[in-house]
Amino acid sequence: MRDGEAPERRALTAQFALSPRGSRLARRRAVRRMEVWGYPPESDASCAVALVVGELAANAVQHGRVPGRDFRLGLGLDEVAGLVRIEVVDAATAKRPPAAAPSSYPDGESGRGLLLVDVLAVRWGSTPRHPVGKTVWAEVSIDASTGPHKL
Repeated sequence: MRDGEAPERRALTAQFALSPRGSRLARRRAVRRMEVWGYPPESDASCAVALVVGELAANAVQHGRVPGRDFRLGLGLDEVAGLVRIEVVDAATAKRPPAAAPSSYPDGESGRGLLLVDVLAVRWGSTPRHPVGKTVWAEVSIDASTGPHKL
């Protein structure tokens, strides 16, 4: 994904350290990009994208760590479809997210991130990358009047 594409399909790609700080920076960068695209930080669309980016980036940091490797964030705005596609790419092949979010809340302090992604995203999943790694992606509606999930 690259900046400068047609207005109906705009994009951002950035690389971050596989660390909690990298995860925070990815979320902040996503909010700034949403603002450039006309969705202020307090808008439902920007808040949903920030939460999903935060969860997917945190999962990459926790489960996708490969020494010496970073993770990549991709955001694509498709105004025609009314969606923002979020992609988080890491180098860990073995640890893939489950095909669906857990059906119940875990008792621990963590483990609810994919439940949030499942609620906020129109659809989400993961795809393997060759030769190594995976892409975890989610599509978030930017049209609050027709989006299936509102904050």
